[in-house]
Amino acid sequence: MATLVSLPSAYLTPRLTIDKLFFGPLLPISTSTKHNWDLNKSGKSRFCTIKSRLTTRTKESPSTNPDTLLKEPHKYFDQVIITIRSGDGGHGAILTMPSQQRATKSQGKHDNKEKSKKKLSYKRDFDGSLILPVGGHGGDVVIYADEGKDTLLELHKKSRHNAKRGGNVAAMGVLTSQLRDGLAAPNLRIPVPVGTVVKRKRGKLLADLKQPGDEVLVARGGQGGISLIEMPEYRRKKLMSLTTNVMRDESDKVLVLGQPGEEVSLELILRVVADVGLIGLPNAGKSTLLAAITLAKPDIADYPFTTLMPNLGRLDGDPDLGPGQYSSEATLADLPGLIEGAHLGKGLGRNFLRHLRRTRLLVHVVDASGDDPLNDYITVREELRMYNPNYLERPYVVVLNKIDLPKARDKLPHLTEEILKIGSDIVHSELGMSSRDEVQSLPTEGGEATTLSSAISVEDKMDKGIEDYPRPAAIVGVSVLKGIRVNDMLKEIRAALRKCRDSNDALELSARSRE
Repeated sequence: MATLVSLPSAYLTPRLTIDKLFFGPLLPISTSTKHNWDLNKSGKSRFCTIKSRLTTRTKESPSTNPDTLLKEPHKYFDQVIITIRSGDGGHGAILTMPSQQRATKSQGKHDNKEKSKKKLSYKRDFDGSLILPVGGHGGDVVIYADEGKDTLLELHKKSRHNAKRGGNVAAMGVLTSQLRDGLAAPNLRIPVPVGTVVKRKRGKLLADLKQPGDEVLVARGGQGGISLIEMPEYRRKKLMSLTTNVMRDESDKVLVLGQPGEEVSLELILRVVADVGLIGLPNAGKSTLLAAITLAKPDIADYPFTTLMPNLGRLDGDPDLGPGQYSSEATLADLPGLIEGAHLGKGLGRNFLRHLRRTRLLVHVVDASGDDPLNDYITVREELRMYNPNYLERPYVVVLNKIDLPKARDKLPHLTEEILKIGSDIVHSELGMSSRDEVQSLPTEGGEATTLSSAISVEDKMDKGIEDYPRPAAIVGVSVLKGIRVNDMLKEIRAALRKCRDSNDALELSARSRE
């Protein structure tokens, strides 16, 4: 950029005219300026040529990098924001009636009969009015729960989804019996894992897809435009008896256009659907326990935070129930390890604890061979209390793992006594949150809780310590790696699940009786 400036001889400071001022963007700018001063013959004024080069640095878009998804999938697998748009409606058409010339003498009555047949061949309603073609309906956008999906990582790669628009009325301008409506666009169906919560971005809840096949319509496609008949003014009155879709002036052409589709930004949150949640510190043996009692194959290693995302496994039913064992099967979820200060973001944080919301029973795995297993037990309980006190009211079974080691075997009786001292004798409250409780726990459009009473109850629960909550339903010492007392542990877990189902059935019966 070059600017020629005239200067008086007494001054060497360049003066720029108003129309030469340049206001740059508020970004880091590096300039390089070259001055070339020349003195004219009169010696009264000087001219300078300023050459400058502006370099701006633009900020990169915050879109998720595909490499980041591969390296750190645990940060993105359970939450995503997408933008969807339904299809626009197809356009109608402006039609004219076919020209009706008077029959000549040579044509005779036979031609008149053919024309009368053509008149009757138009599509008519039950009252005799003409049925004119309309544009095709735009495609709807539907989100449905698919058992084949495990994470929301695929939606990070494509954050915008557009449905197709409806087809236009294929017309050449003349109303004929061969005209058809525009083709309706197919619906756009987006699969998500079972347990996905669909809500508007910073808005209200739309659906909770808890069962396979559940679906929700998130954007409705636009309606197709109608067709109008254009006729001379002196013939409109007669045509109005056949149809009301008669174009009166130029403003009626708006009715021919299809309606636009809806565009919505959605937030999808995955909450794993599981009956039992495995919790504990890193390297307590949760993944080993899941692999021992189910067919799941989680990553197992001797370093902490091997599990970065929840792993699911299916526990067989209780064989003592006979045919009822198939209805007593349960799903187990192995969650990443918790450490002290997880509520402050240490370790992997605690955001993955949202996956405990649907569980009915917790299995707290403690490494009995550790330096201070009692403190490890208290640490995890405190993190649960800081995240959601309702988790402490659910029945839970404590599994003291690695008792095959002499260090753990010697302190097993004392450790069991100390754990039983922490807690009260109150009866466990109903396991799991109902769908109504889950809806109330979500923020509304204003960002506040749905009800004031629920917020007050949460504050009261936060004031209580872990000793004010129920004691464990059972404490079992096992060695998962060696297979010691694994069957005893399964009996306790199945017995606790049976009590949960019985309490659920009792609550449902009481709710139906009230209705």
